[in-house]
Amino acid sequence: MYSGTIVPLVTPLAESGAVSEQSVRRLVESLRHHVTALMPALSTGEGWKLSERQWHDVVAYSVRHSGGLPVLAGAQAPTTEEVVERARSARALGAAAVAVTTPFKPGLSQEEIYDHYRTLREAVPIPLFVYNEKALSGNQIELETLLRICRLPDVVGIKESSGSAEFTRALVAADPGAPVFEGWENLLYEAAGVGGFIGPLANLEPYLCNEMLATPSEELQAEINAVCERYGVFRDDWYAHVKKELHRRGLIESPATVDEVG
Repeated sequence: MYSGTIVPLVTPLAESGAVSEQSVRRLVESLRHHVTALMPALSTGEGWKLSERQWHDVVAYSVRHSGGLPVLAGAQAPTTEEVVERARSARALGAAAVAVTTPFKPGLSQEEIYDHYRTLREAVPIPLFVYNEKALSGNQIELETLLRICRLPDVVGIKESSGSAEFTRALVAADPGAPVFEGWENLLYEAAGVGGFIGPLANLEPYLCNEMLATPSEELQAEINAVCERYGVFRDDWYAHVKKELHRRGLIESPATVDEVG
């Protein structure tokens, strides 16, 4: 069962727009002893913006240089059909699971949301992380729907990014049958009881994330909030700021984002 800090990797790009394998290797090596799994091509990895080649390469390089850590591939695509195809590709590349949002279609009914995950589970034999968020997809998964999804076979985790500590606590209390990972750094203390953390700060300060999970306190939360402000983690283009800091540290060859290099 997954637990602890899982890192949603940035996608290091060369100025040509290609994924930099050596940057992926250096980044993973810097994190390997502080995290329990790698999650490439999710929101912090600009997963919804990646070309098919970029997505393929960042997942493949993450698997190649994982050092035995499980790779949980983000599959952020607008439709169920596209997510199914990415899940098939992720399985072929050696990913241990896929992390999936709802389709990018605001206003979906809860039944349509459930059917999205059910279809994926029936189509591809790969374990599933449910990514509960609204900013990208425009949909919020209600508690009862999320619990129902978790009863599907091989649901192995929930990235809980609703932004509501109250919802997160209710989800944990309902015992969904899969570990719940807080997705917001500023809610870690309020969401005490979660099984782990998945958020952009793990690219930069994974040991601080681990400390917060092991011994949560208001003082540590204040430190995390201050660090996130300093690195720009709470900004709308947080992934760009995380890349700038990783580039400053010499871990990735360029701070370029997908929008900057295509």
